Amino acid sequence: MAQTFSSAEVVGSHLKRFPVRHLVAGELQGSERSFGVINPATGEVAAQCPEASREQLDEAVRLARLAQPSWAATPIAVRREALLEFARRMVEHEEELAGIITLEQGKPLGAALAEVRRAAQVLGQVVSISLDDEVLRDDANGRVELRYRPLGVVGAIAPWNMPIVLSVPKITHALYTGNALVLKPSPYTPLATLRLGEIAADLFPAGVLSILAGFDKLGQGMSEHAGIDKISFTGSIATGKKVMASAAVNLKRLTLELGGNDAAIVLEDADVAAIAQRLFDGAFVNSGQVCMAIKRLYVHESLYDAACEALTRIAAAVRVGDGFNPKTQLGPVQNKAQFEIVKGVLQDTQATPAVRILTGGRPIEGPGYFVPPTLVADIAEGTRLVDEEPFGPVLPIIRYKEVADAVQRANRTSYGLGASVWGRNTRRATEVAGQLEAGMVWVNRHVGADPTVPFGGAKQSGIGREYGIHGLRAYMEAMSLFMPPSVR
Repeated sequence: MAQTFSSAEVVGSHLKRFPVRHLVAGELQGSERSFGVINPATGEVAAQCPEASREQLDEAVRLARLAQPSWAATPIAVRREALLEFARRMVEHEEELAGIITLEQGKPLGAALAEVRRAAQVLGQVVSISLDDEVLRDDANGRVELRYRPLGVVGAIAPWNMPIVLSVPKITHALYTGNALVLKPSPYTPLATLRLGEIAADLFPAGVLSILAGFDKLGQGMSEHAGIDKISFTGSIATGKKVMASAAVNLKRLTLELGGNDAAIVLEDADVAAIAQRLFDGAFVNSGQVCMAIKRLYVHESLYDAACEALTRIAAAVRVGDGFNPKTQLGPVQNKAQFEIVKGVLQDTQATPAVRILTGGRPIEGPGYFVPPTLVADIAEGTRLVDEEPFGPVLPIIRYKEVADAVQRANRTSYGLGASVWGRNTRRATEVAGQLEAGMVWVNRHVGADPTVPFGGAKQSGIGREYGIHGLRAYMEAMSLFMPPSVR
């Protein structure tokens, strides 16, 4: 990567020269109020972000409602090409976007660059999916077609852990299916997403896409807004429940992708040496700040010590630090509030009798929100670390004897986003995987959504799906059309 955006100082100076702005119905706007965005590697304000007013939200929704019918009538090939051009522009600006992501989110610069590229790739895969209507029946009694039309105006609320790769699919789903969209990024990581709005400002008809930054009050305003027909939210279960309650005002359609406490089960025939790195990566990717990361690792008693030793060796070699340092492999916890949650879980774990802290266990002293990769052995259910989602670089390794017991324990939770099973006998591993109560289950891998396959959770880990035809249909209303036999 070129050195243009390779340090916090350079990116910060760039944002002072070219401050981010909201995209409101094709127009780039500032606001009367602004707020500081923290660099989690230092704990200090790195840049300013405008805070959207209620009036700006109302204007974005009003103009979205005016623009949406014409956009829905636009041929799908034209909508697809506009979105593909958006993806091309993202790649053209990837160095700037990656630098901003590292500044505000903290992840290593290489991971930030991969996030931008992945977002562009996902967009291309989603718009390759056909949106044809369905013929349910065509016989002597008549023809029945299931036709789909856009809902209208969608409100999307994106999280802070992967600000671009989790915002772009919401833009893609909404616009590809003929809706208009108002998007709110997390106030912890609004800068790169607002820059996306600038990149897209002249690509879509005015009103089709708006991006506004703000706090919970803005998100609540979107959830309650009578002019918004659907909310797509990615975030915590607690906030998802609030969004659901607010959206009841006009019975908004909902797609909620919420938290996960994913279990991975290592069977007794697994090759620990071969899978240890993949297990570690599945747990600690993005410093554990991934909804579908491994949060509970169940290992058969015959392999338990070997798994602990292999994972400890990997963790000991990992470099934690500022994302702009090219040697950094894991960055900080993204924000102080989450940092305090992780610290609390660590303190509770330290105080739990008989547990063993294999690596880490305490935050790294100094500025920023750094926690080393922490492995905890000899722990079980009934503790915060196992029962809750720490959403940080901490992994409990849990011993089991019988597979049926491991499955029951893995399922004994209100979460149900993802899960995985690991073993040499893939047929048996697949049989065990089919018993797990989760929206996505993998065999011999963990983490990684396919944009052509439905993505989402069971239980309290979400409602609805994104990706695949099921995800796209969630942004549309179905109509059953009954016709006489003569109509074709």
